[in-house]
Amino acid sequence: MFFGTSFFFWLIAALGTLVLPWHMQQDGLTLAGLFALGRGEAEAASALSQAAQFGRFWFWPVIAGLLLALPGALPSGDRARRARFLVWGGGLGLAALMLQGLAVGIQGWNWPVLARMFGELEDRQFGIGLGGAMAFAGFLILLTDGLALRGYFKGDRFVSGAVGLLVASILVFTAWPVGTVLSEMFTPRADLTLGAAMAERLFDSKIWGLGCVTGRVNCGVFWNTLLLATCTATAATILGLCFALIVTRSGFRAKKLLRLLTVLPIITPPFVIGLGLILIFGRSGVFNQIAESVFGLELGRWIYGFNGVMLAQVFSFTPIAFLVLIGVVEGVSPAMEEASQTLRASQMRTFRAVTLPLMLPGLANAWLVVFVESLADFGNPIVLGGSFGVLSTEIFFAVVGAQQDFGRAAVLAAIMLVVALTAFVIQRSVVGKRSYVSMTGKGDVGLPTRLPPPVRRVAFAVAIPWAILTVVVYVMALAGAFVRVWGRDWTPTFSHFERAFALEWSPAGALIFSGGAWHSLFTTIQLAAIAAPITAGLGLLASWVLTRQRFAGRTALEFALMLTFAVPGTVIGVAYILTYNLPPLEITGTAVILVACFVFRNLPVGVRSGVAAMSQLDKSLDEAAVTLRASTFRTLRTVVLPLLKPAIVTALVYSFVRAMTTVSAVIFLVSAEYEMATVFIINRVINGDYGLAIAYCAVLIVLMMAAIGLINLLVGRRNLGRRAAALPTPAPVGGRA
Repeated sequence: MFFGTSFFFWLIAALGTLVLPWHMQQDGLTLAGLFALGRGEAEAASALSQAAQFGRFWFWPVIAGLLLALPGALPSGDRARRARFLVWGGGLGLAALMLQGLAVGIQGWNWPVLARMFGELEDRQFGIGLGGAMAFAGFLILLTDGLALRGYFKGDRFVSGAVGLLVASILVFTAWPVGTVLSEMFTPRADLTLGAAMAERLFDSKIWGLGCVTGRVNCGVFWNTLLLATCTATAATILGLCFALIVTRSGFRAKKLLRLLTVLPIITPPFVIGLGLILIFGRSGVFNQIAESVFGLELGRWIYGFNGVMLAQVFSFTPIAFLVLIGVVEGVSPAMEEASQTLRASQMRTFRAVTLPLMLPGLANAWLVVFVESLADFGNPIVLGGSFGVLSTEIFFAVVGAQQDFGRAAVLAAIMLVVALTAFVIQRSVVGKRSYVSMTGKGDVGLPTRLPPPVRRVAFAVAIPWAILTVVVYVMALAGAFVRVWGRDWTPTFSHFERAFALEWSPAGALIFSGGAWHSLFTTIQLAAIAAPITAGLGLLASWVLTRQRFAGRTALEFALMLTFAVPGTVIGVAYILTYNLPPLEITGTAVILVACFVFRNLPVGVRSGVAAMSQLDKSLDEAAVTLRASTFRTLRTVVLPLLKPAIVTALVYSFVRAMTTVSAVIFLVSAEYEMATVFIINRVINGDYGLAIAYCAVLIVLMMAAIGLINLLVGRRNLGRRAAALPTPAPVGGRA
């Protein structure tokens, strides 16, 4: 008898329920723990053993769900009968698992209503471990298999399972923690009632004030944030498009160097860009001193406030726009542009009427991602904002300030989510339901069309000065790693590198990593390497589901995937602590919480990049493979994914480097065992040890450049079947016109 996937996942659920320890083990899962079932150790027992031996009756519904799903998992009987057993069994198992985890905690009943119904519980339980996690995964797939057998998702089990995986992941690691922190809005203050406290928090003039319109005072943080995010998103998208056009559609001889400079800010650890801008444009910066000595102009502190924050954010987020747009620009079919010119359209009209409209999904997605990134950015406003407050900094001060008002932080986070939702709706209305397909199953042998001269001149006029400024900022900032004392003693030295990354040999001949930065570096690389492929895989799977499938709740799922992106990292860190510090998921202080934070914090970039790339792929490609009897999974693996290589690179690169460089989201989550590189750097900055901090940043930049090169090598380039030819006219900056 052939046992299918349903029976395989039933076995997984059975293993987690009947054999493996249900709860997390303090010292990890060992062979000794598996044999603790009969020694009176309830916390090391399986769900079956806890129910039968230790009287924990709340596990019986979980076991009942497992037994109920068995007839549906066996490949006998009619389809409708199997579907009923799988849906009811999987659903009961999932519901019972979640309810028992939420209802019983380390002090007995978590809900007073249960204590009134059943009396005080003289027992307790800790967080879910390997057994509970395997049971959850098994019940989830059994439920989605049953839904597919009942005709949902066109009867496709892979699609049903993918949607189930995405929904469960978003509910557990996004909606739950965000909902937990937002629920703090409804906590009263000691001196006010609940209604009065909410009104004071929501209608605070510091949020909505318009004093800047009538006087020389600051506007409310809402208007500051909205203006900053709009300007940053527009500028970064234009810059990203200019860089993408030069790299893909010009004969510029330094393309590789320009591409490196474009992505350099995304691999930069905290405070480097801000420090470089201060050294150039600050009150005693090089630019201000030259302006004063040559032209007699005293520019003062113009870099602090809106100007400086926007400049730093454009530096930081232009690489994101570029990474989203590069695959979209490459994907525009030259054959369509050649057809336009065959009909005697000029180069400029072809670019305006054919090329740009086909790039619209990429432009809209890039703008949305940068807009939301600017909303949630914390590092740049805290360094360069001065008196210019934004929502993210106000949330931080509400959390760590003397009052520690989580209710105010929750109100500000809710406002930020509303802004992100509004931007999401606007983006969808701009893109609309028009077709942007430019890659079909037919051969495409067209040659890339040269940029019209006006577009080429604008692109170079915008991109090249920005690239030069990028070089200057990094030279100024990284110079601190090679001088003795920043700003006072400029004697060249390598002592900072020696302190951070010293190596010694033991008497036995073993290599000892004695430098203070090695532990945090190894931990960061390990966790980032784990998180990156998970982030890319989930992001691209989500983009495929969102663009290729139609089902109820698809739009809600698409917005839910942006939730953690729209909330500042500090709020996410606090939300994860509030949610995962107690059962049913006790993962605070472990590597799991850091990996989960990295994955779901960086997931939206992979989703938006994949959506932009998928918009260019004709559905006939998928349909042709299915017609040839390929399964949905095989079609995705052999047809779609090879055409999404730019999006794969974007997702992998972004998720890896952001996991290496993020600070706001993990500063509350690190522990002595799992110290992150960015937290180590920030602690050195707080102690005034700038030399060691910048030396560490320099090493991280080199490592991440090597990682980006390795990712590009492993993924490879997308082959679109087009003729390869040198573009006819090099750009004016790189050679002859």
